[in-house]
Amino acid sequence: MHRTLAVGIVLGGCLAVPAGAAAQSQPVLTLEAATRIADAAQAEATRNKWNVVIAVVDDGGYLVHLRRLDGTQLGSVAVAEEKAKSAALFRRPTKAFADAVASGRTAVLRLPGAIPIEGGVPLLVGDQVVGAIGVSGVMSEQDGQIALAGAKAFAKP
Repeated sequence: MHRTLAVGIVLGGCLAVPAGAAAQSQPVLTLEAATRIADAAQAEATRNKWNVVIAVVDDGGYLVHLRRLDGTQLGSVAVAEEKAKSAALFRRPTKAFADAVASGRTAVLRLPGAIPIEGGVPLLVGDQVVGAIGVSGVMSEQDGQIALAGAKAFAKP
């Protein structure tokens, strides 16, 4: 009984909200928006006859929407997810890591979760990252082109 009581007291203290503290509203990535992003990315891929996987994640890097176009290699599923997660968590396109490595700054390769391959793009509301899109399946520059098409669709009202 003492153990349960002590845990309850500790948890109660951790969950307390200071008097007068205002709840802050944070924009979130909805499934509807993630679907619109994937639709725009798929349209770009289809226009170019590119088979890809499109992953859209929230600000924590967790999957919201995944789309694998017919004929896309299975390995691209994990790669697209990792590109999206990297872009969300580091708040920058994965192309920034690819460019850093290409210019000789190989220390980037030691950053856990940093994917130095183009194709991951953060999704912004104002200056706040609410998620990211990752694309894999063709050349990295082409993946990046598709991801940017998805991100642009999100930026439009």
